[in-house]
Amino acid sequence: MKEKDKINHPINKWAKAIAERLSDEWDGRAEFPEDAELLKEVIEKALIAVPNECMRVVGTGIIEEDYFEPLS
Repeated sequence: MKEKDKINHPINKWAKAIAERLSDEWDGRAEFPEDAELLKEVIEKALIAVPNECMRVVGTGIIEEDYFEPLS
């Protein structure tokens, strides 16, 4: 996916998806669900605050470029 295509989805949407992915994968999630929710909120706010850094993560092993494309 080209950089301009990534931007077709708002930063807020990418930030939320990345934050959810990371908090869901956190090892402590089962034992500390409130902390997992806190982690998600903090990551999302941080990624929204620095959009360029948020977009650096798109297309990596953290979140796929085609994350928002419908499954066929």
